[in-house]
Amino acid sequence: MRALTVEEIEKATKGRLLCGDRKHLISGISTDSRTIGERDLFFPIIGENFDGHDFIPSAIKNGVSAIVASKEDKIRDILETNIDIILVDDTLEALQQLAKYYISTLNIKKIAVTGSVGKTTTRDMLYYICKEKYYTGTTVGNFNNDIGVPLTVFSLEEGMEAAVIEMGMDHFDEIHRLVDIVRPDIGIITNVGISHMENLGSREGILKAKMEITDFFTEENTLVINEDCDMLNREKISGDYKVLSVGSEEKNDYIVSKICDFGEKGIKFNLNYNGEDREIRLNIPGAHNGINAALAIAACQNIGVSIDEAVRGLEKIKLTDKRLTILENHGIKVINDTYNACPESMKSALNTLINTSGKRKIAILGDMFELGKESDFYHAEVGQYAASINIDLIIAVGPISESIAKGGRKYMDEKHVLHFPEKEKLIEQLHTILKEGDVVLVKGSRGMTMEKIVEKIINE
Repeated sequence: MRALTVEEIEKATKGRLLCGDRKHLISGISTDSRTIGERDLFFPIIGENFDGHDFIPSAIKNGVSAIVASKEDKIRDILETNIDIILVDDTLEALQQLAKYYISTLNIKKIAVTGSVGKTTTRDMLYYICKEKYYTGTTVGNFNNDIGVPLTVFSLEEGMEAAVIEMGMDHFDEIHRLVDIVRPDIGIITNVGISHMENLGSREGILKAKMEITDFFTEENTLVINEDCDMLNREKISGDYKVLSVGSEEKNDYIVSKICDFGEKGIKFNLNYNGEDREIRLNIPGAHNGINAALAIAACQNIGVSIDEAVRGLEKIKLTDKRLTILENHGIKVINDTYNACPESMKSALNTLINTSGKRKIAILGDMFELGKESDFYHAEVGQYAASINIDLIIAVGPISESIAKGGRKYMDEKHVLHFPEKEKLIEQLHTILKEGDVVLVKGSRGMTMEKIVEKIINE
């Protein structure tokens, strides 16, 4: 990050310098006392289960230069040290305000991406496309929330020309706060599914929350949407900003067609824009990634990236870990898609499984969280879908996923549908279930930690 003076930080956070020197320079921001270094500023965030102020002694031990705190009693004993200390009302709000100030000082093109499914993959695509032309920064890992987005902002360096920032949410007003910080030039909504239905009430509620990405848009801004999603219709979107649509119909600005799914070897598809056709090949699996790639291309063309540069970037893409990664051990292929799950992404991953070369196709599917009162229905629907495309063995993992097994058993013999209420029980029996030549999809919600199943198969 560009170095900031203590005075800049004091003003941006609306804080009060209790001790220190306003001319001191800060070159790093952290909310983790374990990663603090010299010339770093520590923000002790107060969470549901912890208070970062309790880790101030650890930050001091590790050489912190400055602290922004909201509890005077936690800093009283260090006021006579050489550490710059700023007092604020709320450390999380102060972190966000400082990020808003910092990014406003950078001359940088900003793309924000959100969506129920595919936002991280689309973010990765955007990054690889953008960096063919621009010095580009992006979200790392899953830093897409009210703490992660500010930390992403602080990772942007002076001289960067473009930034790709992922924005997640599970309640109303979360994306609003994030776009207030970033003020993106372009927003992307990959789709509107049913993730977080429990908190947002309906798909209409989810759409409303996703559309917060446009809350600060003007006529100079652009929203890119996946119009194949039934909830995203250009005619129903109102605003002074420009709207670009991606989809499989003639009405779309970017038309995706002729998708060929080669399983673990990737996909190819045809993209038509302004009457020009282009065949594009991706080395990542999943037919749904044709739409994701088109969304990324559309956004990047609006900041001056050519189609040739976009294609070169897509040829180099490497996805964030745990997203449709192909691993292999003892002749068993594992499709590791354990980062998260919802019904739409489950079905897409199952399609990738069925198109991946191998003998038996086995789906190990864990619970999907936050689906609300219709959770059993959506789990059963996934089980039915897996059975309908001739998956050889369905293994449901977790208490909620019993409905996946019930759905699968409507169309498959019971011996080809297993249910394990606890993943540890499955892990104990994997060696008796899997055989050389199997292709195994492992997927479930983040809280299910399904990667432990992958680790068992790969490291056995």
